[in-house]
Amino acid sequence: VCLTCCSRESMVRIDQICHKNGVKFFTGDVFGYHGYMFADLGDHEFVEEKPKVAKASAGLQDGPEAKRARLDPAETTMVK
Repeated sequence: VCLTCCSRESMVRIDQICHKNGVKFFTGDVFGYHGYMFADLGDHEFVEEKPKVAKASAGLQDGPEAKRARLDPAETTMVK
């Protein structure tokens, strides 16, 4: 359900009905340069792509560089 241009009371009441019945709910409005958006998606799963942490190289065994995890932007992993 997508809802715009409604009172707060109407949005809350319709969101409660949607949430109770497992229906996804989106609402929002715009006022000139300002606006808002709200989504009640209930229980859902999503996948996020994150960069892999590079392993420390053999040449750096001591010092702050060896302890700092480095991100390898060339490789990513999908996290559920």
